[in-house]
Amino acid sequence: MSPTKCLITGLLMVAAMAAILFAMGRIPICECGYVLLWTPASDVAGSSQHIADWYTFSHIIHGFIFYWVLWLLFRRSSVCERALGAILIEAAWEVAENSPWIIDRYREATIAVGYTGDSVLNSIFDIVWMLVGFFFAWRMPVWVTILVAIFFELLALWVIRDNLTLNVLMLVYPVEAIKVWQGG
Repeated sequence: MSPTKCLITGLLMVAAMAAILFAMGRIPICECGYVLLWTPASDVAGSSQHIADWYTFSHIIHGFIFYWVLWLLFRRSSVCERALGAILIEAAWEVAENSPWIIDRYREATIAVGYTGDSVLNSIFDIVWMLVGFFFAWRMPVWVTILVAIFFELLALWVIRDNLTLNVLMLVYPVEAIKVWQGG
């Protein structure tokens, strides 16, 4: 597939995800009416509503993981085609993550009691950040990517008491002691 066709296909996939999220009732941008590049940890209501927040690091790590898994499974495919696979996976997650079932799961199993889901803008940028991670993993040595992932996980853990590892654990197998610790 040519790079141009790949780019157009990727943009169409993201547009389809955005349309599905909008049809599900997701808000286009933050209810606050403005868009921020970065939402600090203190702005709990704005988390997952703007372009980037502390969970952005998790989406970059998704890109690292998707690059490696898709490279292992589809070595003969071009990096562009594997990127489309990563977009498909991330877009599917964004739709699932913003379903009532997952939103309710976050509310009951994690400290995200007031979580209402992502804005469409945030979901689009979650895919962009995943692609940043994907292409970073493509260009960097494995050891550099692993160190960056560990740094991101530790930084998020330190600042917001949450990260990709804890997020997955608490969704799949909630641990009350972790929930209490996260509530700080």
